[in-house]
Amino acid sequence: MEIKEEKLNKYDKAYLRIAREWSRLSYCNRRKVGAIIVKDRMIISDGYNGTPSGFENCCEDTEGLTKWYVLHAEANAVLKVARSTQSCEGATLYITMSPCKDCSKLIHQSGIKRVVYQEDYKDNSGIAFLERAGVIVDCVPHLDE
Repeated sequence: MEIKEEKLNKYDKAYLRIAREWSRLSYCNRRKVGAIIVKDRMIISDGYNGTPSGFENCCEDTEGLTKWYVLHAEANAVLKVARSTQSCEGATLYITMSPCKDCSKLIHQSGIKRVVYQEDYKDNSGIAFLERAGVIVDCVPHLDE
């Protein structure tokens, strides 16, 4: 059992590194977040926080606050799957920051069964919701480089 857990941790760290790399594509100045959705060891979607398609790439207003219509990385990844022939049913979401409560609803409804994240969001109610819904939630805070 220890070997299986060790192997899982190896893949978790690798997918989190990919999510972190993806976060660098974000135009947001306040925080860059990346997400990867994996099913059967295949990446089926990806996303980073940013404005909707067709909007300017500036995420903050003149006061430095995030514009209300900026999409979170996990929402972008889930919505990308919705536009494809793929399904999130039984998938794992890897994300650089734990999901907010609104994104947690999308994650649960999409059929994602496990969430692996690196950093805590300011509000952990999204994590509490996912756990209540039966989604496995794991934090892998330190990545080996």
